[in-house]
Amino acid sequence: MANELSVAVLGPGGVGGLLAALLSRTGHRVICLSGEKTAETLRTDGIRVRSARFGDFTARVEADTELREPVDACLVTVKHTALDAALARVPAPVLSDGLVVPFLNGVEHPAALRARYRSDRVAPAVIRVESTRVTPGVVEHGSPFAEIDLTGTDVPRPRLDALADAFAAAGPATRVLEDETATLWAKMSFLAPFALLTTRYGLPLGDVRTRHRDELTALVEETATISRACGGPADPAQALARYDSFPPSTKSSMQRDAEAGRPLELDAIGGALLRAADRHGIPAPVAARVVEEVHPFA
Repeated sequence: MANELSVAVLGPGGVGGLLAALLSRTGHRVICLSGEKTAETLRTDGIRVRSARFGDFTARVEADTELREPVDACLVTVKHTALDAALARVPAPVLSDGLVVPFLNGVEHPAALRARYRSDRVAPAVIRVESTRVTPGVVEHGSPFAEIDLTGTDVPRPRLDALADAFAAAGPATRVLEDETATLWAKMSFLAPFALLTTRYGLPLGDVRTRHRDELTALVEETATISRACGGPADPAQALARYDSFPPSTKSSMQRDAEAGRPLELDAIGGALLRAADRHGIPAPVAARVVEEVHPFA
């Protein structure tokens, strides 16, 4: 990769739109891939970002409904529920040697992407940020932070480092981590209890951690046990401390999707958790019950 990269962004929503705008602002070529209506808006108006951390600015981007030429990297920033349909916009022969960088919840998507693209070019990423697409081409970045962990078991390290450098220069604090499994399960261990219980009860985190503390604790402990068996981190006390440090009004993205009547990433999060438990013979009665109770909302 050269210092200036060509980057496709599949799904320029809250996360994808923010990254597209930041990368474009620092001189990289950015091609957003979306439906025709959104693509036309982006071609005409660019992406407008409102951010206390990165400032308010408008970035020019290219936009299309399908990738038509090779790029250095394609950031996959759609929800898991839209993944299969969205990937039709990125034909593997066209992407060629480019990295596939999924910013997706769950732990099962890397294997699915490696079956479709070059296995040594799939570089999963985790982002910690609160960023929302208000309307097509308008993104509000609400958190005082934006942090990226980039990994990829078989990806050549210079390719990961070059992309990480581009992210870091654009704004988000970025690090390359060696252990892909641990990276993905670190997020899963935090996300699953938070997403499942806030959605199950339709309550923000503050109410869940007080009114349903025992259930939260039990689910965190189950998740930690599953994570450990899969090769990931396991620290229930640390997870609970993180929940306690968040503002009481915090909602999960799954809860917001349920409130808006959008499809839920229940299978990618709860389903994957239960499948991992089953593979390792780990009882997960709380997780199983909560997933079943969330199912009607999905």
